[in-house]
Amino acid sequence: MNLDLLCKQVIEISEEVGSFLLSQDLSLEDIEEKSLNNLVTHVDKHAEGLFVSQLKELVPEAGFIAEEGTGSPSNDGFNWIIDPLDGTTNYIHQIPFFCTSVALIKNNELILGVIHDPNHEHTFHATKGGGAWLNSRTIQVSANKKLQSSLLATGFPYDDFGREDAYMELLKDFTKNTRGIRRLGSAALDLAYVAWGKFDSFYEYGLNPWDVAAGLLIVKEAGGTCSGFQLEGDPLFGEDVVASSKDIHDQILATIKRYFPDIQA
Repeated sequence: MNLDLLCKQVIEISEEVGSFLLSQDLSLEDIEEKSLNNLVTHVDKHAEGLFVSQLKELVPEAGFIAEEGTGSPSNDGFNWIIDPLDGTTNYIHQIPFFCTSVALIKNNELILGVIHDPNHEHTFHATKGGGAWLNSRTIQVSANKKLQSSLLATGFPYDDFGREDAYMELLKDFTKNTRGIRRLGSAALDLAYVAWGKFDSFYEYGLNPWDVAAGLLIVKEAGGTCSGFQLEGDPLFGEDVVASSKDIHDQILATIKRYFPDIQA
């Protein structure tokens, strides 16, 4: 498998889907609520169909792990992990911070990731061992070594409120002991911005594989570190993620541990 060629093909598909997203106008009647605060539109569903139909042609044997349930996963070998529209709430409210996210795994190992931001014409991409890229230039995580001078990104779960008290205490701690925290509403783009060196770290719980898969590979290929809220935690199929430059990752985890001492890896 030629990963470089495959990545170029996925970028082309992502750009096509991104153009489709920008071309659509939504009304209130177009919005559905899958569960509490978990919104979906016909745009999400159609965009996912565009991805699945074309990705099938590129790797016919691959299964699909997709947010809207199109296709079915394979028990072994290759699987595409797709979020056709990460940042749906932003999209609905016409806030220009959303993206498409596509990753390919082989036996649960990430080997390709593409995140496309159609509003800014930014395409973040990586293949295993090939470095991380924004359009045609390489990117790296921040060189910052101190938590106190770090800018963090986070998100707030929309339907998992069992740990909100500890999470708010953690937020207060980071607010006092970092340069600031941003909550922009797209986990995939938050991870891409960590890889780009704009954020020093991103952390969140209550996530799904399609929210983070492509971003995790891009961060790693940009020289960053990814884990769960514990270092040995699985950031891809677990529910919590920390992605950082290597020099502050342990500092982030040490702070999280004060508020989530018993979290399971």
